[in-house]
Amino acid sequence: MNSNFSTLSPLIHLIDDDEAVRDSLALLIGTVGLRVQPWADPQAFVKNFARESIGAIVLDVRMPGISGLVVLDTLIAQGVDHPVILLTGHGTVEMCRRAFKCGAAEFLEKPVNDEALIDALQNAVRQHVKSRQRLSADRSARTLYQQLTEREREVLGFIVAGLTNKEIGRAMILSPRTVETHRANLFAKLKADSLAQIIRHYAALVDEKQES
Repeated sequence: MNSNFSTLSPLIHLIDDDEAVRDSLALLIGTVGLRVQPWADPQAFVKNFARESIGAIVLDVRMPGISGLVVLDTLIAQGVDHPVILLTGHGTVEMCRRAFKCGAAEFLEKPVNDEALIDALQNAVRQHVKSRQRLSADRSARTLYQQLTEREREVLGFIVAGLTNKEIGRAMILSPRTVETHRANLFAKLKADSLAQIIRHYAALVDEKQES
């Protein structure tokens, strides 16, 4: 796991207007080593919670003033990437359908089954860590890609397309030795040890450039 993430202890944001429910769920979640931050006011949560944190959100659907589904819509609109687990004591098929359509990771009915909630949370945290790691890797790849010269990007495009050095040389009217020099330089700049790494991390960027 990337050290940027392994040093962070996952944080579960628990939003429910019922204090007794907050206390019991916080106690349950804490038994598996997850930190919990309870919130009684969903609007205060949306305004103040730490978006850089790793973890998940447990959100009650029925709260006075604003519903959990509206909160979920707001989070999605703001680009919040935390997985959201919705809880309700009065679930319907339509509500469940809407929750998943809005981007909920899970929809559980109260009284919540302890094991189901813990499983959902652990899956959500794993999902969030992987998502953040992919985002970090994508940003790193873009930064390294920007360091390539235009000629190196052209060579990279041919490499990703599967051409040999000789074929690249013919296409670009370059000697195989010159192609090999460009290839070595771009591999070094991209910190890649293999062709598989190049394709996995940079094929999408090559396609993006060709389409632009």
